[in-house]
Amino acid sequence: MAPKNEPTFRQSVDMMFNRAVALMDLPPGLEEKIRVCNATYTVRFGVRLRGQIHTFTGYRSVHSEHMEPVKGGIRYALSVNQDEVEALAALMTYKCALVEAPFGGSKGGLCINPRDYDEDELERITRRFAYELIKRDLINPAQNVPAPDMGTGEREMAWIADQYKRMHTTDINGAACVTGKPTNAGGIQGRTEATGRGVQYALREFFRHPEDVKEAKLEGKLDGKRVIVQGLGNVGYHAALFLQKEDGCKITGIIEHDGALFNENGLDVEAVRAWIVKHGGVTGYPDARNTTDGAQVLEEACDILIPAAMEGVINMENAARIQAPLIIEAANGPITAGADEILREKGVVMIPDMYANAGGVTVSYFEWVKNLSHIRFGRMQRRQEEARHELIVAELERLDRYLGDAWSMRPDFKEKYLRGADELELVRSGLDDTMRAAYQSMRELWHGRDDVHDLRTAAYICAIQKVAASYRAKGL
Repeated sequence: MAPKNEPTFRQSVDMMFNRAVALMDLPPGLEEKIRVCNATYTVRFGVRLRGQIHTFTGYRSVHSEHMEPVKGGIRYALSVNQDEVEALAALMTYKCALVEAPFGGSKGGLCINPRDYDEDELERITRRFAYELIKRDLINPAQNVPAPDMGTGEREMAWIADQYKRMHTTDINGAACVTGKPTNAGGIQGRTEATGRGVQYALREFFRHPEDVKEAKLEGKLDGKRVIVQGLGNVGYHAALFLQKEDGCKITGIIEHDGALFNENGLDVEAVRAWIVKHGGVTGYPDARNTTDGAQVLEEACDILIPAAMEGVINMENAARIQAPLIIEAANGPITAGADEILREKGVVMIPDMYANAGGVTVSYFEWVKNLSHIRFGRMQRRQEEARHELIVAELERLDRYLGDAWSMRPDFKEKYLRGADELELVRSGLDDTMRAAYQSMRELWHGRDDVHDLRTAAYICAIQKVAASYRAKGL
């Protein structure tokens, strides 16, 4: 159990905000305007299921409208409450500002365990929840654009988009009312992997700077680093998979709701995922040390710890026992404000959630733009790129014939060079660029100011500066 004096998630966000603004020169009125949540709508609606009416409680919170539309996911979980939704909405404001996605912050939630209902029932519940929000413009391409979160995915987003179109039959931009849709329903390639891919790109950027790696008492590149992942859902799975397959990391620990796996020689991420899908958890997985105490594996020695599930998993009770020198927050708020202080005193480097898991909202931004432009990325320029490359290859082939054995192109060069970028490659390129630029803006503050000692404070300052500039431009 966490200690009683542990701050709530909402209090943690406020404490971290206050720590940052104490180092800034903002007028008190503007500081308060940025900190507070603009509005929260609570809806209670009934759905007839299994012969009787069931009443559900949902929320949609708008934290900041310095830019519109506002953006933020909808989660389905029994833990959903107003405080949590408002804290997540605040994080969305700062996250969007940090990665320069032109949105304000919002968040939604429905207090429900989706595992308790079959697909038909979930669709009826989702459509009714969407109806209640749409009729109040709390789902709208120009005002409020949800996305998937914990407990929701492409399926739920497709239902919401369809519900919006049924209620706004002449809105040509209706598909942009929500992001994270299936690709055959107006979605974008790379959205499902986006948050996990963003975690990978964030780590790659961190390891490009030896000075930063040294701060974490590590050395070298990502290759061979021991990684423990807490939560193998969509985000944790993709982050672990890409780090293992593409960067040579060794996934030594995986923690799930029913226990944990540990193997110092490394776990096969795809095999573990397949086992979870088939058996509903990690229990009984053969090629690892099994334990029912997931918290124990969280405290095992490793190089990088990736909390990718719920908020508050690293708290004042266990922070001192965490051995990882580098933690990257793939989930929202996995480290409480109290734990953050303990870890900083230990010298642990933390890559904060508002940056590390911004891959989702970044690619959601690309999807929103695609829906408004009504054309997929790459459609106009791909073949023109290939035609230009063909000219260069033709010249190289002529040179190849002329020089003979003295010089020749690599066998795979022509194939790779001639292929123009498709939508997935362009999405990944845009995400990579976004993650690099955002890290640079944090890093400048981290290393450039004597009073900024960690990346989280740097991220908050950077984000708050941008939100403040938007409000000033509006005349506030």
